[in-house]
Amino acid sequence: MTTPRVFVARLAGCAVFDPAGDRVGRVRDVLVVYRATESPRVVGLIVEVPGRRRVFLSIGRVTSMASGQVITTGLINLRRFEQRGGEVRVLAELVGRRVHLRGASGAPAVIEDVAITESGPGEWTVDQLFVRKPRAVPAPFTKGQTVFARWADVVEDSSGSQPQSAEQLVAAYNDLLPADLAASLLELPETRRMEVAEELSDDRLADALEEMPESDQVLLLSQLDDERAADVLDQMEPDDAADLISQLPVNRGEALLDLMEPEEAEDVRFLLSYDSDTAGGLMTTEPIIVSADSTVAEGLALIRRHELAPAIGAAICVTLPPYESPTGRYLGMVHFQRMLRYPPHERLGTILDNALEPVTPETSAAEVSRRLASYDLVSLPVVDELHRLIGLVTIDDVLDYLLPDDWRSADADAHVLPPLRRRASVAVQKADHGVA
Repeated sequence: MTTPRVFVARLAGCAVFDPAGDRVGRVRDVLVVYRATESPRVVGLIVEVPGRRRVFLSIGRVTSMASGQVITTGLINLRRFEQRGGEVRVLAELVGRRVHLRGASGAPAVIEDVAITESGPGEWTVDQLFVRKPRAVPAPFTKGQTVFARWADVVEDSSGSQPQSAEQLVAAYNDLLPADLAASLLELPETRRMEVAEELSDDRLADALEEMPESDQVLLLSQLDDERAADVLDQMEPDDAADLISQLPVNRGEALLDLMEPEEAEDVRFLLSYDSDTAGGLMTTEPIIVSADSTVAEGLALIRRHELAPAIGAAICVTLPPYESPTGRYLGMVHFQRMLRYPPHERLGTILDNALEPVTPETSAAEVSRRLASYDLVSLPVVDELHRLIGLVTIDDVLDYLLPDDWRSADADAHVLPPLRRRASVAVQKADHGVA
């Protein structure tokens, strides 16, 4: 009988099922420990369960790893995973590591994948390494030769002269939503986190940054050079970029603004002119804006764009020209559900929601929260003293304001709701008494 062999890179993202066939999570990494004279032993899997919590699944609880799925005994400890001394995550720390092949040549290579094999009931060990050797003569668009090697045939490069390759790990993160990508990055050792951040595209890193706590945003951005940091800020939503820059030292913030694209920097500077607890400080400057003569068909086409945030796509703003903020006079909003009730050729100007009063940039966050809650809205338009549209406050930005600072942490699950209720109650009381 052939001994089962599983490649870890292919295992990442696979569903984990209990014996009844119910899915309990997804594999995010494999945990091993080194041994003195033998290849590393697998101690368990890191599994992501609902709620974006990473937990440890002992290898002894795994009954099968085949056909792109993992079957368990059904017993999973939901305590948050914490890495112990001596444990090594295969995808996060081993894949991409530089090694030297034993022998006369001592050729350098990079680990691109790791195969694990079942060595006994409930026991798995590292079987082989899939490594790539560099080309003798570098050439564009080509890679070196790939070979399989036993663990005993390689020696790890401990010189630290070159950063660890993160290409394979980034590929494993390809299917993660921005919030999950942010959580995965924050779980990595700091050095490895920066190696992965350098490998991510600007827009992908921007998405992850938007989902991180402010302190982690600042820490990561501070380790990027100014050119790369400015490119990433260009890809962020203007309100998120403004929030991040406001946390940086003034000199660094100004330097990054000078390096950003002029249009993006202008929006960010505009948002920085408002206090963070006002509609101006919470709003985005990029709502969907159309003319009154635009049709329902045109409006629906605009909100179908893949890159559009759901809260922004929930309604379309109608104004007089020009159609970029600050626009001409604001006329009203059309919610997407209302558009669905009318024929494609209907003009948006005839189905405006005129009952919804916009707010000003000086309106307090407390009052904005009250209005969104009172009228079951996901966004509110923001107008200036000339009734020109300058932005849109969305429910996700208000939630960021209301939730405690550590709400993104899995450890905050038990105490997020009470502070949220208290803060929301205080916000409404302030609005009732006209307190900003």
